Amino acid sequence: MNRQSLFNLTGVTCMALSCMANASEGGGSSYPLGAESYMAGAMPPPGMYGQVFVSHYEVDSFRGNDGKKLPMDFDLRADCIAGRFIWVTEQQVLGGQLGFHLIAPLVDVKVSINDQSQSKSGLGDIILAPALGYHYSDKMHAIFAVDTIVPTGRYERNDLANTGRNYWVIQPVVALAYVDPDGLNVDVKTMYDFNFENPATNYRSGQSLHMDYSVGWGMGNGWVLGVGGYALWQTTDDRQDGERVEDNKSRSLAIGPSIKYSSKSGWFLTAKWQNETEVRNRPDGNAYWLKLSVPF
Repeated sequence: MNRQSLFNLTGVTCMALSCMANASEGGGSSYPLGAESYMAGAMPPPGMYGQVFVSHYEVDSFRGNDGKKLPMDFDLRADCIAGRFIWVTEQQVLGGQLGFHLIAPLVDVKVSINDQSQSKSGLGDIILAPALGYHYSDKMHAIFAVDTIVPTGRYERNDLANTGRNYWVIQPVVALAYVDPDGLNVDVKTMYDFNFENPATNYRSGQSLHMDYSVGWGMGNGWVLGVGGYALWQTTDDRQDGERVEDNKSRSLAIGPSIKYSSKSGWFLTAKWQNETEVRNRPDGNAYWLKLSVPF
């Protein structure tokens, strides 16, 4: 990871977020790894729904290709509030329920590298997508989608902190959920990123495979207790001015406690903490998440 990449650390922040993700340019990503938890693969019945994500991400080290801390004074703090609008239609397509969603994050990020620091806040990169939901049984569910991440956040090439990544991302999504209020709950949301080039830097971040996951046990009273996090593997090299950037692929694994409470009126709340480990070519830190889902 070269110094110019570090100085391009764009919103390694929250929901659309940019908070945790592939090595790529500056070690950040347009998707916040670990954002999803329980019910990630279960599309709700037709109607309108709102979700609010609140996250805090803190980092005090940046890991290199060998997994060791880079020799610099590095600090990152990112806070985000993201609103998500979900519309599930009555229409069936290919046997699945057609739905749409849009996520718009508000980001506040502060980055310090050695004797330089900068703060910035504002709109991050928006995520939008059509999706198809399937219900194979009363417990087994799936969602298939293709997310588009739009570079709506503010970006300046020479700034330490940015609220956007300044490039488009196409992201196929497969999310599976097994939901049992009185037993096992498992969710796995798998995504693959196709990153476009950043026109301000002529840098194209490599493709990456990542999964948000949660495993818990339903207590029969609305509560689910378990663990959750994410796994990440960057699958192709970055490219700068068309040339391969070697020894810069990122990977990481995160795990921590995760809980959910579902009310009888239809809203539910999830909360989790996740610690990153096995980190390569990206920041190494801790994230805290709250997600509230409410039917309109």
